[in-house]
Amino acid sequence: MNKTLLPIRLFFVAVCAGGGWLVCYTVQEWDAYRLRAMTIGLLLGALVVLVDVLLKGFSLRGLSAITFGLAVGALIALLISASPLFEYGDPQIQYLFRLGLFLICSYLGTVIALRGKDEFNLVIPYVRFVPHDVDVPLVVVDTSALIDGRVARICEAGFINAALVIPRFVLTELQHVADSTEPMRQARGRRGLEVLNDLRRIKNLDLRIHESEVSKRQDVDAKLVFLAQSMRAKLLTTDYNLAKVAEFHGVPWLNLNQLAKALHQDLIIGDTIEIDLVKAGKEEGQAVGFLDDGSMVVVNDARQFVGRRVSAEVASVLPSGGGKMVFARHLGNSS
Repeated sequence: MNKTLLPIRLFFVAVCAGGGWLVCYTVQEWDAYRLRAMTIGLLLGALVVLVDVLLKGFSLRGLSAITFGLAVGALIALLISASPLFEYGDPQIQYLFRLGLFLICSYLGTVIALRGKDEFNLVIPYVRFVPHDVDVPLVVVDTSALIDGRVARICEAGFINAALVIPRFVLTELQHVADSTEPMRQARGRRGLEVLNDLRRIKNLDLRIHESEVSKRQDVDAKLVFLAQSMRAKLLTTDYNLAKVAEFHGVPWLNLNQLAKALHQDLIIGDTIEIDLVKAGKEEGQAVGFLDDGSMVVVNDARQFVGRRVSAEVASVLPSGGGKMVFARHLGNSS
């Protein structure tokens, strides 16, 4: 139990017990039942605290949905009660019917509002703690993007100027992956959690954990698409199938692989590149390295620098089945 709430709850129960004792002073006939009144007050206080504990996971969004549902149900009951249906008849029967109508409509309104609390922000938008005249773009991040890891480096470089929204069910899925008994799956999940911590440490990054729970009958992909659609946000993912589903529902999506491809450098003869040499080439004095896009670079007169980073000048670029092959001349600088 929360250490701050515990004394408050104990104080509330004590006040209820004291209130039961003091009530006996207002009704003289109850003087002989002070102990019983104090016990009743104590039990009422404990019941309220118990309800408070049972509502531990209840969110402000749920409370607003209940309030809205009660208001709509009561309004419907009022409109039906004021209709000609209740114009004639026994007043007692009319009272019972009106009472039943109020209870039924209020119950149905509350249940429907709670079931659709994720659509609720479309009717009454939830409050965001940002200035109302500032339109903050939102990007919903899925599990695959967190596991991929590149999103943290992109945000750190300052290329994303939107608020990143990470749904609670994505964190739950990531935790399940990290707790897996399969070593590879466990490593992927742990890398996703590390990326999440890296995002938290980035200054000036608007990172939000979305607490809303979409219907448990839907899978994670359907939840992501629905959430991005309802929040009018973009979807950041590396899952091609999820991206196509989002595109079908009219949700714009950001593809990290497409971004990486767009950032590949187009080399021409005379360009200077920095390359890590990883192995010796086939010809005398050659060494081989690879660009970020996987293109192979053959550097002449650099075999002795294998395992080091060198500067080279592009001599020719040849297309190949795996992309392109670059031939370069070693410029004499290495690290």
